Amino acid sequence: MTTTPPDLADLLARIALGNRPAFSSLYSHTSAKLFAVLLRLLDNRAEAEDALQEVYIRIWQRADRFRPSGHSAMPWLITVARNHAIERLRTRKRQPVPLDAPQDKPSVEATPERNLAAHDDLARVSACLDELDSDRASALCGAYLDGDSYQTLAERFDVPLNTMRTWLRRTLQKLKACFER
Repeated sequence: MTTTPPDLADLLARIALGNRPAFSSLYSHTSAKLFAVLLRLLDNRAEAEDALQEVYIRIWQRADRFRPSGHSAMPWLITVARNHAIERLRTRKRQPVPLDAPQDKPSVEATPERNLAAHDDLARVSACLDELDSDRASALCGAYLDGDSYQTLAERFDVPLNTMRTWLRRTLQKLKACFER
């Protein structure tokens, strides 16, 4: 028997009203993906686990800020996680790390199901990125995977800041259209 995933926008609306079962359901359906985003950006399993807890606290506190407007809630959730990871990275850069501090590397507990899902997701993302202009795809990866600021990207690609913002917005729209096909 297969079950359909719940409507995340509906869950967020119920969370905004303080519905704990909706929050639990949202967590169980989205935590793996948000953890993957955090782990990719932070490159430290323990820090990603801590950040995930903080992200869900933010989601609980800010669920009323989500405006569905016919779009999926997942991009909003990913943005909350991504922004939190970027804040942590900026804080990390400001604090010196002792030379003798142990370096945690993420340990991936692979299962056949996770490997297959990851392979399918990677193939889909790769195919959609290949459809984009190379500079736009590179800027998008810099912003959303590497955590580069718009200003940094604008300087790297030698374009005005507002042009970079437009590039990223339009590229995200193209990527979304590709995923919806």
